[in-house]
Amino acid sequence: MSGTATGTGEGRAAVLRALHRDRPAEDPLVLPGPWDAVSARAFEAAGFPALATPSAGIAVALGHEDGATPAAEMFAAVARIVRAVSVPVTADLEGGYGLAPDELVERVRESGAVGVNLEDTGPDGRLRDPRAHADWLAEVRAAAGPGLFLNARVDTYIRRAPEPAADALARALLYAGAGADCVYPIAAPPGDLPPLRAALGDLPLNVLALPGGPSFAELGRLGASRVTFGDGLLVRAARDLADLAAKVRDGGAL
Repeated sequence: MSGTATGTGEGRAAVLRALHRDRPAEDPLVLPGPWDAVSARAFEAAGFPALATPSAGIAVALGHEDGATPAAEMFAAVARIVRAVSVPVTADLEGGYGLAPDELVERVRESGAVGVNLEDTGPDGRLRDPRAHADWLAEVRAAAGPGLFLNARVDTYIRRAPEPAADALARALLYAGAGADCVYPIAAPPGDLPPLRAALGDLPLNVLALPGGPSFAELGRLGASRVTFGDGLLVRAARDLADLAAKVRDGGAL
């Protein structure tokens, strides 16, 4: 069903939060990443209970490089996706676009999203100081209250930290202490997931699905509570569209 998402923001955030909890190990929450209203409706029609927008996918769809989407365009794209579906939507908002926590939370609320993914890479492309970032996340948490599901992305693997696993674990624990609902050590190797799971206790762990990687069930058994795709689904759709375009060009039937 399309249209304005039903329920209050706080109620839909509670629905999103509950979807992460008490899941069998082999059944993590799988959240596809729509980049526009059409893809969002397709994922909802397929039966997914919530969606997670990818900043990289939206950037490409809007004609920008990853990380170069103006904040106003990103919030507008998220709002269009939210309006298109009735399931909860969580939005990847990169590092928060330099907005103060209260303004960031207000912009998210205006978009209709009930969750947010925030990374610990700074505008200079380097990892932020973990304690300063944890303090900032705590301010976001305080401004949002329970009406926003906060996913804290940990970038030690993609930023090539000297000890990415140890640093990821330390950062994840700091961000959990700051009030994050979920932590996301993006691109963590499968073998690093069990110790993260053990250290985090019941806190949900977000894992990136990659082509040729473990199945969703196996990621769940390794410790994933939630599986997302970054821009992976857009990349696959773009490849399929390119194949269709070539077929049409060559006079093939649809």
